[in-house]
Amino acid sequence: MGVVSRRPLALAVVLAFVLVACSPSGGGTDTSPDPQPSVTEEPTGPTADEVAESPRPEPEPLLPDDGFFVALPDKRYTPMWNRPGSSDQPDFAFDTHNPFQQTAPLLIEDAARRDGEAWYELLLPLRPNGTTAWVHEDDIRIQRRQDRIEVDLSKRMLWHFNGDDLVERFQVGVGTDQYPTGTGQFYIWVKVPYENPSNPYGIMALGLSGFSPVLSDWPGEGRMAVHGTPYSSDRGQKVSHGCVRVFNDDMRALVDLPLGTPVEIRK
Repeated sequence: MGVVSRRPLALAVVLAFVLVACSPSGGGTDTSPDPQPSVTEEPTGPTADEVAESPRPEPEPLLPDDGFFVALPDKRYTPMWNRPGSSDQPDFAFDTHNPFQQTAPLLIEDAARRDGEAWYELLLPLRPNGTTAWVHEDDIRIQRRQDRIEVDLSKRMLWHFNGDDLVERFQVGVGTDQYPTGTGQFYIWVKVPYENPSNPYGIMALGLSGFSPVLSDWPGEGRMAVHGTPYSSDRGQKVSHGCVRVFNDDMRALVDLPLGTPVEIRK
């Protein structure tokens, strides 16, 4: 007989051992579930592109859109800037006292933010009419003015409003063609009472923040006023040097208006 090779047998034994070693213990069938594939969760927040595209919330307005507001300075000599936040040092200090040494409120024209800080543009009682400057929020307090006066020069009428409600209306005297009444937005800067109602200014003069467009060599350097008159015949006439004349009986309804009350005069 020839010699029988043992290599196939040995190889079979090795394969059998490997298969047994790789099978589950106990020789049973593996019933455990297949492992689940790894799942990457999608981000729940907005993407960078979405954040870039989403609009930023608008900051709260510094003042409501409706109504008039005045600034009450915290000190007599108030630091002011020609432009809001233009430098650390003010451009000038404004004396906020009127001739009666009262701290006069100043009408706010506009408001703006610079580097997160609030600034307010104030209408100043200076020449030329419409002169403004800016103050920092830390230097003032803000109040709303409910009352306001409107004057129509062509109709020679004055209206007194409280909010949207008409309180009174009067026929008034206005400037002549030679000495016209100035037009624009003003406010009551000083109040001058008179004991003698028969004087040319009647019972009260409400000195305004603005000036005559043609007079400077006049009491108060030509400052305009809404003031009383003892002459009822002044009503509806061009009779003054630029002031608005209100008959004394009508003027009594205006004497308690506070400083800072807006006064709009139009043609």
